[in-house]
Amino acid sequence: MKQKEILLFGATGQIGRNLIRKLTNRNYKIIAVTRNIHTAGYILKTQANPGYLELVELKNFQNNKIDDLFQKSKICINLIGILNEKKKDEFKLIHSDLPALLSKKSNDFQLDKFIHLSALGIEKVADSNYALSKVDGEKRIRQNFQKSVILKPSIVYSVDDKFTTKFMSLLSTLPFMPLYYNGKTKFSPIHVTDLVDIIFKIIENKYNNLVLECVGPEVLTFKEIIQKLLKSINKKRILLPLPLPFAKLTAKFLQLLPNPLLTEDQLKMLKYDNCKSENFKNNYDLGYIPKKKFEIEINKYSYNWRSGGQFSNQVDSNKSK
Repeated sequence: MKQKEILLFGATGQIGRNLIRKLTNRNYKIIAVTRNIHTAGYILKTQANPGYLELVELKNFQNNKIDDLFQKSKICINLIGILNEKKKDEFKLIHSDLPALLSKKSNDFQLDKFIHLSALGIEKVADSNYALSKVDGEKRIRQNFQKSVILKPSIVYSVDDKFTTKFMSLLSTLPFMPLYYNGKTKFSPIHVTDLVDIIFKIIENKYNNLVLECVGPEVLTFKEIIQKLLKSINKKRILLPLPLPFAKLTAKFLQLLPNPLLTEDQLKMLKYDNCKSENFKNNYDLGYIPKKKFEIEINKYSYNWRSGGQFSNQVDSNKSK
């Protein structure tokens, strides 16, 4: 049986690369849309079997070329998202306007399914532009196309992420680590391969008109996450609770960096727990049980930040279990 062609936006991130690898290994044809085909080609061509990946350069979403892409696709997946704005209204453009456009195109061309990656816990965050743009994007998707699946993951981590790797870099150099809101904010980290498995099962099954929270097997506070990262890289650091006024002041300066370590908007998000709620179904409700434990998985790549690198004496947690 000929597999359906999948139109993929946001292919070069950690989720996109892992998803391409899984889908092409199962004979799905992927049309990956990118703004720079040369950069994307360097990153993506090693992820897919020959003949199963087509790269398309598209810099302007308001042109006829996008219609041609939808014309030959059966499923559209949108993984595009940003953590901070580099220009005015960029959150709105990426998190609201773009999903609205893609969901409308999915409806116009009668696709089987539109899968959109949003974020967990944003409904309760009323003072964050990031969260508000994500919520608005979800609302417009549901209005445009009934055959939509909105996935809302907690922190997605892997060796290619911008979360654990960033903090390992900071913890390996800084003498102390600030704890915002006393480090009590809760998360349910999910490994990228577990999230990709969920996306694959959504593609394979007849799920439509669904909002699904995607969480890992553990609930960890921010402080616990930092402690596990420190243990994994064999470092000891002072964990310093930071008063909110001072935290706001540091965020105001840090967001001026080319690649901000923290922004005022992200600081607002850190007030709220990032765990499954009672508002939507989650992957456990559908029988999708994540397999990866946070501490075990980070130990597989944390040697990059240990003294001695891969030849350090860090004991693999797999051997201690």
